[in-house]
Amino acid sequence: MNREKLGTKTSLITIFINTGLCVFKLIAGFLGRSSAMIADGVHTLSDILATFIVILGLKISSREEDDKHPYGHEKFEPVFAKIISVILITTGFLIGYEGIKKLISGDISTPGRIALAAAFISILVKEGMYWYTIIVARKIKSISMEADAWHHRSDAFSSVGTFIGIFAARIGYKFFDPLAALIVCFFIVKVGVDFYIKATKELVDESVDDKTIETIKRVINSVEGVRGIKSLRTRIFGHRIYVDLEIYIDENISVKEGHDIAESVHDELEMKIEGIKHCMVHVEPI
Repeated sequence: MNREKLGTKTSLITIFINTGLCVFKLIAGFLGRSSAMIADGVHTLSDILATFIVILGLKISSREEDDKHPYGHEKFEPVFAKIISVILITTGFLIGYEGIKKLISGDISTPGRIALAAAFISILVKEGMYWYTIIVARKIKSISMEADAWHHRSDAFSSVGTFIGIFAARIGYKFFDPLAALIVCFFIVKVGVDFYIKATKELVDESVDDKTIETIKRVINSVEGVRGIKSLRTRIFGHRIYVDLEIYIDENISVKEGHDIAESVHDELEMKIEGIKHCMVHVEPI
């Protein structure tokens, strides 16, 4: 199964589960008179929207090169990851805002047992969805799906806070219900900001990590005929890598021999370094 199909299948499964969970949470929140559970349900609703964005991002980023996008469409994925991050941040602030309003007004009801049960079920379901999504995201190297996985986990965190808040409110500490919503908003916003920064790095042509650089150098120097590396530049392009390099070769060999060495370097890098989409090799006589 290719990258787009696997990612889309995973996302559709999580949408189906989230839809049922969202309806259940909202009903439990209203029947159980719990502001924390209602906020938790809204958070799950934002999960559904975010996952639809993931599907769209995977579809566009998987397109082949065309006249207007000769380098491919991979950078569309971090763009969609940023949109998901904004949804996360906005959701976090809205949950926090509702918690503050409840605390200030003091109009707090004692949550019902159904709200407590819904919070516990949500913790189990959302943590399972996190692991399911993160495993697929890392397999297909999708930053937008990884952000969506953390959206699921932030919902699990939200449900943990909701459970604690509802439990405390039911034993007499009513202010814990809106306070739980307020505390959880911090974790949601933090995850959103972290992924916004990560997606931004992929959009500004940041170089790969030092370990990958060393691996690239080792592969280049292992090719017969290479006398050294004059320059090496890398850039992250969505989930792929571009490499531009200059190698030293013997000035006395023929043009064809020099070309063959450069071609060998090109082929070895694309074969041995996972994620390299293309590399440009320039030869420099020594």
